[in-house]
Amino acid sequence: MARLKEMYNAEIAPALLKKFEYKSVMQIPKVDKVIVNCACGDAKDNNKIVEAIERDLATITGQKVMICKARKSVANFKVREGQIVGAKVTLRGDRMWEFLDRLFNVALPRVRDFRGINPNSFDGHGNYAFGIKEQLIFPEIDYDKIDAIRGMDICICTTAKTDEEAKALLKLVGAPFQD
Repeated sequence: MARLKEMYNAEIAPALLKKFEYKSVMQIPKVDKVIVNCACGDAKDNNKIVEAIERDLATITGQKVMICKARKSVANFKVREGQIVGAKVTLRGDRMWEFLDRLFNVALPRVRDFRGINPNSFDGHGNYAFGIKEQLIFPEIDYDKIDAIRGMDICICTTAKTDEEAKALLKLVGAPFQD
């Protein structure tokens, strides 16, 4: 079992139960899923860009990547229906816990001049989203094998009802929020 999941079951869930005084253990918020998304708008001409993004995301997350295609044609964005616009991975279970552990304890501290992640990026329903400017912060990515530096969006979905509960959960899980 993942180290972070064991810590959640042993320490974090009882702490949240005590802090928010829930009547049932089923009310305790938990991390539901993590979505890692990478846009590839410049890939309409070059198919190798999509393959490179797929390879990087699969290496980082350890899971097969889903290619996202445009649903509608939008002339202003020069996008046609069915054109590849991005790639995403939805992590659940042990892979999600392992990814969060690596993200909070290994990858984010490798960001240059890192002061923490923004504590105001909650959506009002207990979900947290933030962006990363380069995929090189993950130790799995070899600098010599990448063709371009790309960013990605990471969305952490929780079962919390409010942002306060979600922030307490993520802080106990190890999210490095700014002061």
